[in-house]
Amino acid sequence: MSNQTPKAPAKDIFHIAGQPFESRLIVGTGKYKDFEETALAIEESGAEIVTVAVRRVNVTNPNEPMLVDFVDPKKITYLPNTAGCFTADDAVRTLRLAREAGGWDLVKLEVLGDHKTLYPNMIETLKAAEQLLAEDFKVMVYCSDDPLMAKQLEDMGCCAIMPLAAPIGSGLGVQNPVSIRLIIEGANVPVLVDAGVGVASDAAIAMELGCDGVLMNTAIAEAGDPIRMARAMKYAVRAGRDAYLAGRMPRKKYADPSSPLAGLI
Repeated sequence: MSNQTPKAPAKDIFHIAGQPFESRLIVGTGKYKDFEETALAIEESGAEIVTVAVRRVNVTNPNEPMLVDFVDPKKITYLPNTAGCFTADDAVRTLRLAREAGGWDLVKLEVLGDHKTLYPNMIETLKAAEQLLAEDFKVMVYCSDDPLMAKQLEDMGCCAIMPLAAPIGSGLGVQNPVSIRLIIEGANVPVLVDAGVGVASDAAIAMELGCDGVLMNTAIAEAGDPIRMARAMKYAVRAGRDAYLAGRMPRKKYADPSSPLAGLI
């Protein structure tokens, strides 16, 4: 028996726009009861990136409670997003303000089509992405689960593709795993499922498909115990990633005994 201590596995790092990250879970900062709960949930999740809805969260007015007082932007990467924008012009204007306010150029673009479904308006999304890329923003983009559209966004220069698993805030889980898998197979940039995760098993499924990460907000913030759910999501993302790297067993039509049947007494 060897007395050598087993080597620790290498860290499973991935990169977005050249920046290395260890946690593959990205969490939002909305819908919590207060900033203190937000900070506790982020800490428990282990997330290194948090999304900030520029149109909804105070990050500049010191006379009101500020997210930066609870979540240190020197320790956590802020990802300004365009939640609540329904036109390309609004989205571009919002992210220009974010850059002026905090110097952020890594951003999440989302341009919504309507208030009922909150599905992405891909025509406006493409228009906004083109303008933001021309202004040297590093664009992570929320999009439909259309492999052709996802590839077009990558070819334009977006640094991460973020197809929805299900409608925003629905908690329905991955509804179209075939399309998500096709997007992953065709991508040369990170693919992160964005929107629709409800429970830990949904996050694990997304990671088992081969996603580079998962972004969620409502699944944690509106859980009965957000802090505990944040911890569950952390473990689920890790487990799903390990399962993907390990490689699943083949699916079989019939039973296959765990022990050989030949030579039985």
